[in-house]
Amino acid sequence: MYDVIVVGGGHAGCEAAIATSKMGFKTVLITGNLNMVGSMPCNPSIGGPANGVVVREIDALGGYMGKNSDKCQIQTKMLNSSKGPAVRALRFQEDKLLYCREMLKYLKTVENLDLMEAIVNDLIIEDKTIKGIVTLDGVKVEAKAVILTTGTYLSSRILRGHWTSKEGPDGQPTSYGISKALADAGFTILRLKTGTPPRIKASTIDFSQTAVEMGDSKVWHYSFDKGYESILGVKVPCYLTYTNKDIHELIMANLKESAMYGGVVEGVGPRYCPSIEDKVVKFSDKERHQIFYEPESLDIDQEYIQGFSTSMPVEIQDKMIRLLPGLKDCEVIRYAYAIEYDAIDPLELNPSLETKIVKNLFTAGQINGTSGYEEAAGQGIIAGINAGLKLKGEKPLVLHRDEAYIGVMIDDLVTKGTKEPYRLLTSRAEYRLLLRHDNADLRLREYGYKAGTISQTQFDRLNAKKDAIESVKEQFKTVKINLNIINNILGDIISTPVKESQSLEALIKRPEINYDHIIKLLEASKTDLNIGYDDEEEIFEAVEIALKYEGYIRKTMDQAEKMKAYDLKLIPEDINYNDVDNIALEAREKLKKVMPKTIGQASRISGVNPADISVLIVYVEKMRREA
Repeated sequence: MYDVIVVGGGHAGCEAAIATSKMGFKTVLITGNLNMVGSMPCNPSIGGPANGVVVREIDALGGYMGKNSDKCQIQTKMLNSSKGPAVRALRFQEDKLLYCREMLKYLKTVENLDLMEAIVNDLIIEDKTIKGIVTLDGVKVEAKAVILTTGTYLSSRILRGHWTSKEGPDGQPTSYGISKALADAGFTILRLKTGTPPRIKASTIDFSQTAVEMGDSKVWHYSFDKGYESILGVKVPCYLTYTNKDIHELIMANLKESAMYGGVVEGVGPRYCPSIEDKVVKFSDKERHQIFYEPESLDIDQEYIQGFSTSMPVEIQDKMIRLLPGLKDCEVIRYAYAIEYDAIDPLELNPSLETKIVKNLFTAGQINGTSGYEEAAGQGIIAGINAGLKLKGEKPLVLHRDEAYIGVMIDDLVTKGTKEPYRLLTSRAEYRLLLRHDNADLRLREYGYKAGTISQTQFDRLNAKKDAIESVKEQFKTVKINLNIINNILGDIISTPVKESQSLEALIKRPEINYDHIIKLLEASKTDLNIGYDDEEEIFEAVEIALKYEGYIRKTMDQAEKMKAYDLKLIPEDINYNDVDNIALEAREKLKKVMPKTIGQASRISGVNPADISVLIVYVEKMRREA
């Protein structure tokens, strides 16, 4: 008997299994094909707006996605580098085949973790408590907790036009029994849809008709820990191009042939990652749409056509593809397809990602209605940590909206629910100035240490970094640079002339001054700062942001603290919302469905207004007095 069973070897499953194993629990990860753990059936990249920060948060909590991304990257780029720190995020092109190999290699070294290749077909549920699983071959595996991370493999089917096939991504088998078991247990089953674009033989593409898109010259890292360098040591280009009028006309002329518009698709597709026919229909005023050609692996001669997802039949797809710049005479390796799959209603989850209906059953990833690799992995590590904490009899780790993008995502899911594949966006985070790329370890690593997923060595390094930041901030206040040196070095940069010597703190607060300028001033003045940490640039970046945006950060923290007071007001579990007078009918129904844990969570439910919250606060206080 195991402590924990993790079903599914995608990004969520890998992180969940690693977390519970690190916490000392005997864990088994069960997946249909071990050679595809951590696979990327869609985009061969990790990160992007908001999601790049999620990868850093996963690493801060003790996960492996960031480390594996660092090892397998073939291009790195910091997005929005010219903008403020609240919206900066990394995006890496990955060698997708190497990524799977390295993930499997690592999983085999994890203590307390067994790997099993099998299709799970049923769940063993007794007295509303999970007891284990049953494989397609009839093998029973028992455990104290189960984490479902089934991705898009639940009752999935592939669609191209009016042709369908009962299979999962990359031709892998789908699972039908889990959906039935969940439905039988009382879960609401949602039908969702996503898709993937064509793959083209790279050597048959005329790249001269496209614009070359290189990554940054600097090699960035997701992991806060040292020693995870690029295995391949190369920087490959991507290529930018656009759709055109001919493609749009072809799509409109054959719209009914699309699985999506021809009535074949049952599931709801992602709003923020639409198919090309969706873009053409919904954004008919646009003459063109951006398309990227992206390499998938150095081991295969294959490009991913980013932005060209479609559910058109093969014969129409072929015409569409050859109208793209550089693809007239290309060889198509695999045509695009849409995929439908089952998910559960995330309103049936607690903030810990344990289900409300079945005890000790946790879910993470696309089964909860999300769409991306990073979102799945973020849920995976939280589900893993909370499964471990539940077995220890300890309180769950619930990240607040001002602590992590992962917290924003989970709160959105369990409070507002979703009817379409959820995509995490920077605009969803009201405290995004606090949820930055640079400070994920400062925000979250202590949580990982307390849970047991971060080692003492890693925690000691975190404390050394905190001490270094505070020390350098103090030195910035006391170290002054001579007037002449400032004018000689920064005369052409500074917006307002300097009339006297300035402290480093005063200089760094100027919007036109950055870390590189400070280094030049220190060198010119022959001044050495006592860093006390092995990564000077990391410390200077943290100090620069802390000082330059000090007022904005303090204001945002004050706002977060006010809301956190609501999040600390617990709602009794035995509350009966039918007994709460003077709240709107819609609010009553939403509160009964979600059963929020706190006043703060209740206030974020769609349809629950401030007046309803005021009444609820009074009622909860009355319950406490009478208890």
